[in-house]
Amino acid sequence: MDTSNPAVFVNAELLRLYVGRRVRAVMQVIRSDAGAVIGKSTDEKQIVVKGLPPPGPLTNFVEVIGIADSDKSIHAEIWTNFGDSIDTFSYNKLCQLANGEFKPLFL
Repeated sequence: MDTSNPAVFVNAELLRLYVGRRVRAVMQVIRSDAGAVIGKSTDEKQIVVKGLPPPGPLTNFVEVIGIADSDKSIHAEIWTNFGDSIDTFSYNKLCQLANGEFKPLFL
């Protein structure tokens, strides 16, 4: 496993702490515009993911890994379909734990 450039678990609120760094986020797809996907993060806030999604349809929920280029947007490197439903409360809690008291347990 390559740990040289880990992606931090984030929601929309935490994104501002990692501008310029590699992050991973799960979002509910709201709409696609030219070169960007607008979504709702697990903390119910809007984020924009730039870059072309993979060929084929996106599911309702996707995970993106990429570089946070602002406090509200990510330039995606990797897109992963997560299906049509996900427990957003639990994922959001994971983001909080990974950036709080249990931060040393996450890469």
